[in-house]
Amino acid sequence: MTYPRNKTSLFVTVCAAAALLCAAATVDAAQPVPQRKAEKTAAKPAAKKPAAVKKTATPDKAKKPDSDADMGTGEKALPAQDVDENLPLPPYPRGARTATGEMKTYALNEEDTFIDVARAYKLGYVELRAANPELDPWSPDPGSVMVIPTFKLLPRARQEGIVVNLGEMRMYYFRGAGLPPLSFPLGIGREGLETPLGDTSVVRKAAGPSWHPTDRMKKEKPWLPSTVAPGASNPLGTHAMYLGWPTFLIHGSNKPWGIGRRVSSGCLRMYPEDIINMFNMTPVGTRVTVVNQPIKVAWSGDNLYLEANPSMTQSGEIEIDGTHTIKPMGDGLRETIVQTAGEFAGRVDWSTVNKVIRERRGYPVLIATTGREVAERSNTREERNDRLDNNTQTRDRPTQKYN
Repeated sequence: MTYPRNKTSLFVTVCAAAALLCAAATVDAAQPVPQRKAEKTAAKPAAKKPAAVKKTATPDKAKKPDSDADMGTGEKALPAQDVDENLPLPPYPRGARTATGEMKTYALNEEDTFIDVARAYKLGYVELRAANPELDPWSPDPGSVMVIPTFKLLPRARQEGIVVNLGEMRMYYFRGAGLPPLSFPLGIGREGLETPLGDTSVVRKAAGPSWHPTDRMKKEKPWLPSTVAPGASNPLGTHAMYLGWPTFLIHGSNKPWGIGRRVSSGCLRMYPEDIINMFNMTPVGTRVTVVNQPIKVAWSGDNLYLEANPSMTQSGEIEIDGTHTIKPMGDGLRETIVQTAGEFAGRVDWSTVNKVIRERRGYPVLIATTGREVAERSNTREERNDRLDNNTQTRDRPTQKYN
């Protein structure tokens, strides 16, 4: 597939695609996040081209829009909107894991696009674009070094079963005690049809599901059939997991470029290969928790990290033109950072904090340390010097003896 190079046509294509789309690994680390200057000047990237990178079709303007929904059982759910980032975050559960993954870089090849690289690295489109605002998403300069934001702070929620954070359009699957979570990008509900918040569970699963448009969908789009049988045109993809909330599912997609965007009717879309993995691993009855935490702050070892993802409104702006409206840090968010830092609040680098909040790159940035690691390195150096001194004295004695 050859992608258009003209910027105007790209803008029209992306806007049209957004309008038409009406529905539808892990390594524990507490490593310093690479700095942008170092990434730009690096001679070679840390990662080679992944074998999974393949060209995918771009949206076809002539095709009719699709949407996603089906039937479930009733549980109360709350609509998700831009959250008030000055509200306090809930605490992590006792003994919870706070971070997962590691940062990577990738050198772009001649025909790479963000859609190709995102899918290869299990990222969403907006997620990748927010981390690399200086790169053209459709025709980046070959050889440019791209940030692969696969180091993540975990959302503050009960670490059991499936945890969805709408604030980063990402799912975490906690398989059991001591095991790192698996993480997958998601397509989520668009404006006016937001994915709900709260707790529910997987009530049933279906391989080769049929799709049943809701009354609202058929009213808005009279051409929709009553049922779409399994197959390539089915918006649910090949597999679906039905939730306790009516009309909300976790499912695949026949339009994978919608992953990492707000394009569904509220369901949670996954890449075709990801839904198969989740379907096979996830038993009926699995707990599902949906939160909206675009900003996360947490300790990982002796390092305090801040991760600022675009808000839902900012995500839409980034998808269209790569920029977003700046949201300054409020007093409530500052207090959350201070409380998380605890006795080390005086070590917080507030200039870095403000930069992270403004830029919304979507990956953790180091904002403070305990200082213990530096002290340990210093003590180790002193001990090594003492050993060297002792060895020198030992070597000198025979020389003195023979004089």
